[in-house]
Amino acid sequence: MRFVILFHLFVLLSFNHVISADDNYVVKNYTKAEYQIPMRDGVKLFTIVYAPKNKKQSYPFLMNRTCYSIAPYGKDSYPNKLGPSAFLMKEGYIFVYQDVRGRYMSEGTFDNMRPHVPGNDKENKVDIDESSDTFDTIEWLLKNIENNNGKVGQWGISYPGFYTAAALPEAHPALVASSPQAPISDFYFDDFHHMGTFVQSYLPIFPVFGYQKDTLTTTQWYGGPREKLMELGDTKDAYQFNLNLGPLKNVKQYYPNDFFWKQITEHPNYDVFWQSRNILPHLVDIDHAVLVVGGWFDAEDLYGPLNIYKTIEKNNPKSKNNIVMGPWSHGDWSREKGYQAVNHIYFGDSVSTFYQRNIELPFFNYYLKGKGKPALPEAYMFDTGTKIWKTFDHWPPVEIPETILKFQANGKLLINEEPGSEASFTYISDPNKPVPYRSEIAPIRSTPRPFMTDDQRHASTRPDVLTFETDPLTSDLTLAGEILVKLVISMSTNDADFIVKLIDVYPPDEPSTKATPDYITMGGYQQLVRHEAMRGRFRHSFEHPEPFVPNHKEEVNFPLQDILHTFKKGHKVMIQIHSTWFPYIDRNPQKYVDNIYEADETDFTVGMITVYGSSSISIGTPIKPEEGFELEIK
Repeated sequence: MRFVILFHLFVLLSFNHVISADDNYVVKNYTKAEYQIPMRDGVKLFTIVYAPKNKKQSYPFLMNRTCYSIAPYGKDSYPNKLGPSAFLMKEGYIFVYQDVRGRYMSEGTFDNMRPHVPGNDKENKVDIDESSDTFDTIEWLLKNIENNNGKVGQWGISYPGFYTAAALPEAHPALVASSPQAPISDFYFDDFHHMGTFVQSYLPIFPVFGYQKDTLTTTQWYGGPREKLMELGDTKDAYQFNLNLGPLKNVKQYYPNDFFWKQITEHPNYDVFWQSRNILPHLVDIDHAVLVVGGWFDAEDLYGPLNIYKTIEKNNPKSKNNIVMGPWSHGDWSREKGYQAVNHIYFGDSVSTFYQRNIELPFFNYYLKGKGKPALPEAYMFDTGTKIWKTFDHWPPVEIPETILKFQANGKLLINEEPGSEASFTYISDPNKPVPYRSEIAPIRSTPRPFMTDDQRHASTRPDVLTFETDPLTSDLTLAGEILVKLVISMSTNDADFIVKLIDVYPPDEPSTKATPDYITMGGYQQLVRHEAMRGRFRHSFEHPEPFVPNHKEEVNFPLQDILHTFKKGHKVMIQIHSTWFPYIDRNPQKYVDNIYEADETDFTVGMITVYGSSSISIGTPIKPEEGFELEIK
């Protein structure tokens, strides 16, 4: 059975539609040229340059580097659009697209999240990384492409967002504006892992990242074989398909030559292999304008944009660093569907057009052309409850008060008040009967995007899910900034995962919207707003895991990603806590084994887990290391 992957290629979808007709804007207004640009170590990177035909003025470069192919190849084949948006395409730039090292038409060997080597701005350095490849490309472009104004901008979404962020350290002096969008910052916390859990729903995508090319250059290579994995059963039911797969050790027989799967399984902890692929420690001495863009409902890369922005802000307090977070799934801001919705939730009309015209276009025009002056606030953030844009001078914001959530008996959730007495709440977690992450039977997807606003009514009545909710709110409640979960727990086994979900419960009379399917009733809808999954063994260190002591009370602290959401009057705030969420994340056997990727079927154990009323969730106060959570960034 052939399975067609819908992965991060949304930024390249327009390139797959090749148009040569006279009515194509790109054909009419741009000249295409292809180059093999030599890097400092002699490897040549394939690059396509689209230059405006109008030579009456000089133009800046706007560059995108990608591992997902810069097709169409061939001097007579043109895409139907260029750049991040039609606004920028019609504004006029020299658009540059490059296959990164080891991918498609570029020479060399591909490496996932290639480690950064400090000091690569020096001409005589021979060490290479994504920063040096970007530096060398810019140097060549400035000397060889006519009619340029000496300025370069870079943008990219998802993996290309990482390449944009990776070019920030030791940047070429001509690189004056960068926009990492949905950027990966660390593969252990973006995409493939979440707080130590493995994102099992990504299994079909591994060949895209784990196979090298068979030839030096190619226009057709797409990754590697994936059909054998898909022979396991009905791919229309991802839950049953992944249960049939069994323990993760069974994956090896389907991907025996996938080097990325081998790396994942050989490095289950946050060791030097992963630490070296973290770009965050290198975001220092950033001296040019940065616009970080992300989506509040991005299942793949929500950690990346928030942490890249915060790290630049912390390490470079005088930098021109801005962040935009909208009501988007992965990369939705790059396309306009008329109205913006994530799964069943409607957020407004022309939201992406607003961003493209009023934020992105002025940013690049000002820094690359000296045109206008972008009146960009420090943070342009969309409130996903009121469904309006808000601006802030700081992010996380200081003007919205902190909120503390606590748990009381009878499923009551308390806001900024202490429970009368400490209660305890117990559930049975069975990894062989895991909690589904979707409210409906869903097909296999390479990236699980719709669930980010999914209805949680299917989970709130399960006995293995703790559910707490407030009374209907008597006034609007805005939650903004960072979220820290502090669980006090004990368990009968010596390992477990902890999933915490923040949910907006709609009133019974909530009307339908243009995004509501006929089979969905919005009255009483339990919309997922924010969540995170934490592998308990990493509660003290992601590098050095530890088993739990059975029946011993201890803390498990971890952050949920940031939020800006107003729970409206009449709505309820809900928290759900459980220990399986399948197949979004893999199943923890709940019996401690050194490497979960090598766990046997017999290791999967039913566990009794108790959460104590002294637990809490705080929203709106910046997380400090002394509060019990800090990554080992080296």
